[in-house]
Amino acid sequence: MSRSKSKHPRPSSSEPGASNPAASGAPAVAPVASHQDAGPAAASAPVPSAEPEAASPSVSPPASSPGTPVSGSLPLNVARVWLSAYRVEVVLFVVAFVVLASFSSQRFLRQSAAPHFVYQAQAWMEGRLDVDPQVLPNMEDWACVRMVNGDKVRCTGRPLPTDRWFVSFPSFPAVAMLPFVALHGYQFNDTSFGVIVGALAVALFFSLLRFLAKEGETERNRNENVALALILAFGTLFFYCAIRGEVWFSAEVMGVALTCLYVRNSVRAHRPLLAGLFFSMATLTRTPLLFTGLFFVLEALCPGPEPRLAQLKALARNWKPAAKKLGLFTLGAAPLAGLAAAYNVYRYGRLSEFGHAYLFNNRVNADIDRTGLFNWEYLPRNLEAAFFKLPSVSLSPLKLGYDPHGLTLLLTLPLLVFLLVPKTRPRLHWPMWLTVAVCALPGLFYQNTGYMQFGFRFSLDYTPYLLLLFALGGWSLRNRAVMAAVALGVLVNFWGAVAFRGYTELVRNW
Repeated sequence: MSRSKSKHPRPSSSEPGASNPAASGAPAVAPVASHQDAGPAAASAPVPSAEPEAASPSVSPPASSPGTPVSGSLPLNVARVWLSAYRVEVVLFVVAFVVLASFSSQRFLRQSAAPHFVYQAQAWMEGRLDVDPQVLPNMEDWACVRMVNGDKVRCTGRPLPTDRWFVSFPSFPAVAMLPFVALHGYQFNDTSFGVIVGALAVALFFSLLRFLAKEGETERNRNENVALALILAFGTLFFYCAIRGEVWFSAEVMGVALTCLYVRNSVRAHRPLLAGLFFSMATLTRTPLLFTGLFFVLEALCPGPEPRLAQLKALARNWKPAAKKLGLFTLGAAPLAGLAAAYNVYRYGRLSEFGHAYLFNNRVNADIDRTGLFNWEYLPRNLEAAFFKLPSVSLSPLKLGYDPHGLTLLLTLPLLVFLLVPKTRPRLHWPMWLTVAVCALPGLFYQNTGYMQFGFRFSLDYTPYLLLLFALGGWSLRNRAVMAAVALGVLVNFWGAVAFRGYTELVRNW
């Protein structure tokens, strides 16, 4: 099967499906219903910005004589109501898409040099669970399994015809690409797909912020929520990750979008089945998001405004509601989790192994063999990559450089300092902080800092929670220190979007 780089999919044939907001669970006909009485499909959708009184008349067919057909106007009315209800999300999606696509530049029109998820999806379309080694686009971060005396071991030396090759990353992004790969095969453009997912994530983050404001969890108004969504898009590491494609960055960006849907349905554990479903999608996109399941547990056990200790004591008398929510959450997560576990057993012989122990000819193998995937020994270099690495400055000639192993979060996310001194500590303050802690800490003991990267890209797994903590913390976006931090973050991440040269650039000498 040809993999000629001269043939590329036309965006018009695949992108609309990926950018359709209905894919996130938005209701199509009645977006004006409140979240309490909406069906499950509405649970993951953005909260309408239009008031119910203003939007509901648009649903009714226009007045007409008995003999005048009106059925043809119904789709137009539905579209008008939908756009009215979600106009802010639509505008944010369009703005984010245009800016991200512009910064993606020539990358946007071509498949990236690391389209692992495309190849996994095409392998499934061809009826095979492994990847055809004859069509691999590169040898970067593929898992190779060899049978030796009945045991599955990592391939060493020259590849053998009997070796099995797999994508060494969780597989949900490949699932999301399946419909488009079915149309375009190996030529599907993962870069433009990533830009669309990134724009959708920005709209979903605004929707989450508006939902929290409506529920009384934050006191932010619409303009502040728009600003925070734009800060996520262009004032964090999300900016450069969303414009690249490539297996490493595509997963990070999709993880942000799925995190927004997961948190939206987890607040007060009000949609446990959907929360479980989106949690499983997020975990099978970025493994560290497994630990964010703590957020739902905390919300199921202590959903009210009363002191948490009192709510925990009350569980001894009335534990069934919390148990029911946890059961439904598990039920929602179980289908994808079960399939992923079975797939891992088929590939590697272990439930929780997703492939990094079988990386072929990789620089990290020596560390993995010596101390494992996680070890205290990795903590110093991860802390350095996350908090202490600074840009390099050369005076002759004048040049500003970055270390591909990392860059301090104090530059890539300067708002972080305001989280340490919040003005308010509302109900969600500690659940959010605990979720950040359990998501971030395991990564600090991981064998890889994220190389090659601009900034500590693994922090993108919990960046949505950090920005939600800022929204909860009460700092005004009009505060001069806050505005200076936002401006610095946008400037630094603009630099990253423009200057970072990753795998695609190195392979193609761009």
